[in-house]
Amino acid sequence: MKFVEEVVVEEFLPTVRSMLAEDLRDRGFTQREVADALGISQSAVSKYAHGDVARHDRIVADERVRELVERVGEGLAAGEMTPVAALVEIEVLIRRLEEGDLLADLHEEAMPALADAEVEFSVHDPDSGLRERERVLSSVRRGLRTLTNASGFAGLIPDVGANVAECLDNARTIDDVAAVPGRLVDVKGQAMVPGEPEFGVSEHVATVLLAAREAGATARGAVNVRYAPETVEALAESHPTVEFDPERPTREAVADAVAGVERSGGDETLVLYQTGAVGVEPIVYVLAPTAADAARIVRGLL
Repeated sequence: MKFVEEVVVEEFLPTVRSMLAEDLRDRGFTQREVADALGISQSAVSKYAHGDVARHDRIVADERVRELVERVGEGLAAGEMTPVAALVEIEVLIRRLEEGDLLADLHEEAMPALADAEVEFSVHDPDSGLRERERVLSSVRRGLRTLTNASGFAGLIPDVGANVAECLDNARTIDDVAAVPGRLVDVKGQAMVPGEPEFGVSEHVATVLLAAREAGATARGAVNVRYAPETVEALAESHPTVEFDPERPTREAVADAVAGVERSGGDETLVLYQTGAVGVEPIVYVLAPTAADAARIVRGLL
C-alpha cells in the first residue's frame, strides 16, 4: 500500500527542491542562502549540488514543474516572493498534479490496483467513485461472512443459487451492482462462494434490485433465498412484503409491485417474492439499506 503523499515526499519534493537549489545557485545564491530560502540544511543543499539526490525524470521534464521552478527561483532571488509564497505556489501545483495528472499517474504506477479499478479516483475527495465502490464491495463481503458463518444458511439457498448484492448510490445498470460471480450454491450442506465480489456479475438479483429502486425503493442491498410460505410470513412480521408476477418481465413486474407498497417513513427494507411459474423457481428477495443489512435479516430466519 502506497499513498499519494508518499509519492509527493519521496519523488516530487526531492526533485523540485533539487531543481530549485540548482536554479538559486545559478542566480548567485550561496549554500547558506539556498538553505534559508528552501528551509533545508546546508548539507542537504550540498547533496543537491553534488547530484547525491536522485531526480525523477518525468517530474523534471514536466513543463509546469520547470515553469514553477523558474518562477519561484526568480521571485526568491528578486525578493518579490517570500518562502511562504513559494510554498503556496508549490502546494497549488502539487494538488493540481494529484488530480488525474502526473502525480496521480505515478501513484497508479506504484499502486497498480488503482488503475485496475477502472473508475475516476480523486485522492482528496471523500465521495470519490473509487471510495464508494470499495465501500460497497466491503459491505458485500460482510454480508457473505454473516451468511456463510451461519449454521443452516445453505438450506435457504434456492436451486438456482443465492447471491448477496449491493449497488452504488446512483446505480443504473448491473455494472453498478456488486455481487458474487456465479452465485452461492449448497454443496453438501455448506454454502460455497465461487469467488470474490465484483461489479457487473449478477444479472438476476441486480435486475430485481434496480427495478425496485426505479420504482421508489431506496434499498441498495439485496439477498435472495429459497421461497417458503413460512419464510414470507416470518419476514412480513417486521418488513413490508409484496408479491410480484414471475410470468411478466422482471423489471415491469417488480416495479409495479413496489409502486403499490405502503412503507413507513424512512423504512428502506422491503421483501419481494414470487411463487413460481413454469420453468421459474419461486424466490424471496430481501432488500435492505446495505448488503450487510440484508444478510443480517436473512440470518435472523435461522
